[in-house]
Amino acid sequence: MIRRLLARLDRQFPAPVADAHCDGPCGVYDPASARIAAEAAVSMTKKILALEVPDPSDKDAYVKYHNTFSRYVQIKDEQAHLCKEELLVLWTDFFKPHHVEANPEIHEVFWKAAKLCSTVKVHVSLEAANELMDTMEKVHELFWGVKGRKVTYYTAS
Repeated sequence: MIRRLLARLDRQFPAPVADAHCDGPCGVYDPASARIAAEAAVSMTKKILALEVPDPSDKDAYVKYHNTFSRYVQIKDEQAHLCKEELLVLWTDFFKPHHVEANPEIHEVFWKAAKLCSTVKVHVSLEAANELMDTMEKVHELFWGVKGRKVTYYTAS
């Protein structure tokens, strides 16, 4: 009964149609959040590679090592995934066909960056993590270029 009443109200008083380029038309985009996540993934990759495996007979040190190792891996994976999510929002919500016409490399750069995020998650490779950072610089240049602004690329570390 309540469904019929709501359906009737909806027919009599339909909601206005809203158009937006994304789920929430805030218009606030910046590749910095993706770069920060990528940079955190690089940092965690370095920390993982720097860990010294203790003597297995030292139980306390071995447990501490495994705890630290698993935390570093989890953070690296989370940050690489966050970077990918941030990149996909920029790629799919911010960039429009006229941006791609003017910058045909957009799809290739974003595809490569997203794939590198996956590589950083799956492996402990400083080479892949650094390549992701290099690609993030290209993303930065493309983004600010289409906005007609000169914004200096920097890293936090």
